[in-house]
Amino acid sequence: MPPGPVTLADVARRAAVSRMTVSKVINNKAGISEATRQKVHLAVAELGYVVNATARALSAGRTNTLGIVVPSIGPQYISEVIRGADLAAREAGLDLLISTTQEDTEHESQNVGRLTHGLVDGLLMVLPRSVQSYAHALMHAHVPVVVVATGNQNSPFPLVDSDHYQGARAAMSHLLSLGHHRIGFIAGRADTAASLERFRGYQEGLLTAGLVPEPVLVEEGNYTQPGGFAAALRLLQATPAVTAIFAANDLSAFGAMEAVKELGLRVPQDVSVMGFDDIPQASQVYPALTTIRQPLTEMGRAGIKQLLNVLHGAGTVTDRLVLPTELICRASTAPPPAGYLTSEPLLSPG
Repeated sequence: MPPGPVTLADVARRAAVSRMTVSKVINNKAGISEATRQKVHLAVAELGYVVNATARALSAGRTNTLGIVVPSIGPQYISEVIRGADLAAREAGLDLLISTTQEDTEHESQNVGRLTHGLVDGLLMVLPRSVQSYAHALMHAHVPVVVVATGNQNSPFPLVDSDHYQGARAAMSHLLSLGHHRIGFIAGRADTAASLERFRGYQEGLLTAGLVPEPVLVEEGNYTQPGGFAAALRLLQATPAVTAIFAANDLSAFGAMEAVKELGLRVPQDVSVMGFDDIPQASQVYPALTTIRQPLTEMGRAGIKQLLNVLHGAGTVTDRLVLPTELICRASTAPPPAGYLTSEPLLSPG
């Protein structure tokens, strides 16, 4: 038995054949006689040779690894997308390499550059901030890229997303059907297309009901719980007649619920609160949050499947998969308080 790990050369010497022949047998290539195959297999068994899967993949120009670039791994929203991506990658027999950008545009560009220089076979980008700025370089890196959750249907890459606009319309229909007319909105980041689509759904929901969208009813929460808390405080203190708040994501909604309680009010008896995403924590807070469910785990799964399609030549850069959202009614929304009088501006006829 040779000292140290058994190599291809050791197997070749034991079988009295060339290293090329051993490689062909191990990789089940044609052009080798059955007698030679048996000799090589016997030598492999006697020496205990183990095929180096990593070396084989690299020699074939593949790493058997997919990359996923995310803003961070803390928020449950991101965790659910990663979970779906990881499940799909494992089912395909591939590893998943996670890279975080900490929501920094320069860091995102650097991370993507490193991953596409031989570290991964394909790249999934979740909530990218600046993909348009280096799209040209990515296209010439010959590494397939799929974008998840941008809200931007004009992505230069295949994408997987949910229907942010229709989700927001469903949220507004729910609140309006309960009898709310003064509905505040806690917006997400102004630099994300998904946030703008949810805001558009909020505004058009009001217009469809014959109500005038009012700037005083909109505050920015930056998709964070502290941001949602501060935004809701500003909103409720400036406009006490507000009876419902629609937050652009669940974290902002959690902050809004805290703000309602901070002001000595109750959810939903005094102010209804609604979110967007349906992260696992939404069903665990008190009262449980009414929200719009994005299929987060499925978005991660679908992103990996679309990436594999591109790798196998079955996908194109024009592929678009927009998954439906779903209204999830829980305990944080109810009709306005008894005796509530509407004082909202209405659209004038014509």
